[in-house]
Amino acid sequence: MELEKALPLKGIKIADFTWYQVGPQGIRYLAVHGATVVLVETHTRPQGLRASSPYKKNIPSLDGSGAFANCNASKYGISLDLNKRRGQDVAKRLIEWADIVVEAYTPGMMKRWGLDYDSVKSINPDIIYLSTSQQGQYGPCARFKGFGNLASALAGFSHISGWPDQEPSPPYGAYSDAIGTRFVAIALLSALDYRRRTGKGLHLDLSQLEATIHFLAPLIMDYSVNGRIAQRNGNHLDRAAPHGVYPCSGDDRWIAIAVFNDSEWQALCRTLGDPPCCRDARFATFLARKQNEDELDRALSELTEGLEAEWLEKALQAAGLAAHVVETARDLFEDPQIRHRGYFHWLNHTKIGAHAYDGTAFKLSRSPDNYFAAPCLGEHNELVFKELLGMSDDEIGDLLVERVITTDADLPSALQK
Repeated sequence: MELEKALPLKGIKIADFTWYQVGPQGIRYLAVHGATVVLVETHTRPQGLRASSPYKKNIPSLDGSGAFANCNASKYGISLDLNKRRGQDVAKRLIEWADIVVEAYTPGMMKRWGLDYDSVKSINPDIIYLSTSQQGQYGPCARFKGFGNLASALAGFSHISGWPDQEPSPPYGAYSDAIGTRFVAIALLSALDYRRRTGKGLHLDLSQLEATIHFLAPLIMDYSVNGRIAQRNGNHLDRAAPHGVYPCSGDDRWIAIAVFNDSEWQALCRTLGDPPCCRDARFATFLARKQNEDELDRALSELTEGLEAEWLEKALQAAGLAAHVVETARDLFEDPQIRHRGYFHWLNHTKIGAHAYDGTAFKLSRSPDNYFAAPCLGEHNELVFKELLGMSDDEIGDLLVERVITTDADLPSALQK
């Protein structure tokens, strides 16, 4: 079977008007399984993730961001100024070509360009159109601008993250982006199935805030039923003790351990050689361990800090316990399970060269992946405008002269190469 014939989403066409992570990474799931994706950017205001590290050799450059590349694998990239009328006309041709449109602008921006769902469904009636924004497309806070760090705070994650006697220590980075991107992918696949069954397109409105709140459902239910407001509690979990990360030998080496009942505690003690703390009445039962959890963590840390993390992980797992090394980036590349499943894909980027891209979190039994490196800004202008949209050389030349199709000359002075 030829590779292209095996791709499950071959023939699906996506016009990508997204920014940063939520939309780009969600669409990427479809791209690596065969969808043809065209990412629309402009040199006058490059996609924000291009300004995010890491960079090759730590030298910032417009096309050198590993973060941008990782979120935009398997896409074609064009440069188009949507603030110009003819740029909007070209965008409409792209939307007419597409099965799916995804946009991540502040609500109202696409309408200003005449590219909102109500405007474009007249030229493509069965279009699937997904809008992703921080708080949705309507309501008193719909136009509130912000990144996923803010959405994490709005959703309640920042309040519950950290130690009880310290200020909040929020989840690293734009946590809501990591959640919202999965909703983008499943919503688009569901919409494709809906259109297959009904022949109808639709507009999907994804609130990143609401998608994130979904992952705090137990704490929200606890408040609604019992009136309890969740508080910061470090690494502790109400149904496990010990439950935390503990130091091991070496430079900044740690292991995560979770013990949920007395039999697991006894297994932990046997693995550690039945040290004196295992005979301490303060730790003899689950309730006793919960009541003396700080002392328990200190005692366990004294036992683990002299042990090699990888050895301890294997020993505890062999005893049936939930334990794992706290992995660094280097550890991930050396992890035998990740290696075995071929999670990382090494692709040759035009400017960065060969580097690793994240894979998907699932494998399709009868279909391969379709990975190729992310685009430089405007890298596929000729391919898209001529081959996909059928534009003539003269038409493309006029758009270049008018700076509708943007080039490096249109970059802000601070970004000029």
